[in-house]
Amino acid sequence: MTSKCPRCEKPVFFAEKVSSLGKNWHRFCLKCQRCNRTLSAGGHAEHDGMPYCHKPCYATLFGPKGKTHNPFGGVQHHFVLIYFTVFGELGH
Repeated sequence: MTSKCPRCEKPVFFAEKVSSLGKNWHRFCLKCQRCNRTLSAGGHAEHDGMPYCHKPCYATLFGPKGKTHNPFGGVQHHFVLIYFTVFGELGH
């Protein structure tokens, strides 16, 4: 029995299939939703059932948005991260 490729919706035959995200894909159809880079089965991220390359696409679209953990408690915004990068430790 053949299944339909989630990207092109054409039949996927055994000799050409790549299984990923619980679906069968044509090898050339398993691509990042954002940059169109060809991906390998299991070597990518997933969001809403669609594949994304880990970096930079998944990280850019769905990763943290410029926030970093503050070792003194709470969350600091992007400007604090830049300050530490430029000036070093807090209070120096």
